[in-house]
Amino acid sequence: MLMAVKRTLIIVIVLISGYFQSALAKEEKPQSDDFIELAAIMLKDGHYDRALLALQSVNLDDEKTDLARFYTLQGLAYMNLNDFEASKDSLKAAIKHGQNDPLIYAYLAQIHFSLKDYQGVLSVIDKAGEHKSKNPTLTSIQAQSYWHLQKTVQAIETLNRGHQLFPSDYRFLKLKVFYFVQLQLYQEAANLGREYLSRSKAQAEEYVAIGNALRLSREFQEALKIMEIARLKFPDNEVVAKLLAHIYLDQGMLNAAAHILEQAARINSELVSEAAEVYRRAGRLHKALMLNSGINDQKVKLKQRVSILLALKQYDQAAGMEASLYRVGLFEDQSIRYALAYAQFSSGRFQQASKHLDFLTDPELFKKGIELRRLMEICKEEPWKCA
Repeated sequence: MLMAVKRTLIIVIVLISGYFQSALAKEEKPQSDDFIELAAIMLKDGHYDRALLALQSVNLDDEKTDLARFYTLQGLAYMNLNDFEASKDSLKAAIKHGQNDPLIYAYLAQIHFSLKDYQGVLSVIDKAGEHKSKNPTLTSIQAQSYWHLQKTVQAIETLNRGHQLFPSDYRFLKLKVFYFVQLQLYQEAANLGREYLSRSKAQAEEYVAIGNALRLSREFQEALKIMEIARLKFPDNEVVAKLLAHIYLDQGMLNAAAHILEQAARINSELVSEAAEVYRRAGRLHKALMLNSGINDQKVKLKQRVSILLALKQYDQAAGMEASLYRVGLFEDQSIRYALAYAQFSSGRFQQASKHLDFLTDPELFKKGIELRRLMEICKEEPWKCA
């Protein structure tokens, strides 16, 4: 009985084993097309690394493998990972293996542009067919490629065509403004700039480009209007502040310029010296002196301080800076030598003044030095004239 049960169990086990072996044999191994489909899904979901990993399992020697699709997916994965050289090679391989979808050329054009291969852009972009007329980015990079290749007429014509095709996309108008500024066509840039700012949500650099175009075309009042708006919109932007200050200076509005620079200096301390200098030019010498104390660069600070003290007629203080000026290496600057000589002359230190005048070789400063020596001789002979 026991022997019979054992024989039965053995038969069952053999049968079950045979069944599973047969079932496993019927299961197909994953094919190259399966990995390509998996890569396509990964690519669609934004898993570009995983897409490339799936593609590594594709058998490229299999005649059934769709190489055009394989290389297309590989190229797109590389493109999204910003590996543009690898992407370019893969997409070209896709074309070689029969990929004829015009969209492939749209991708290639963008890749060439990312690689700054502007001639490459122009060589493929027209092959993108209707995609070019439907995608403003393609028209934009075509115009920019013409521009980088110094094909100015074609660049402007392409921008005009882009503006006609995509009237609500203001990038074409913006590029024309920037290009006209670079071509020094400031009036045209200013006119387009006004149009652009009235229609779009412009950024700080765009306000600066347009404001500067207006300034260079001597449309100072219009430039002021635009840059004052920019200052309100971008209060922490240093470039906006500096351009606005320079426009104020163009108009002789020294105090307004100095105030703007002083505010900007709270963000960038390097602007403190500029603000102090403009206050000095505006005659607000004590304000300039106060700001001067906050300058970090010792050479800049001491050189400016001398000029402020001379303007304040505080000659003793200016003359007393001799050791500090020497310590930071400013004696190499002949204008400092002359300023110090003048301070020492004005405070009655003729001998020290003469020593500094001996170092003057610059023609203009040398002439001033001769006149200062003449005045010193008069003061020695007729002291009452210098009292």
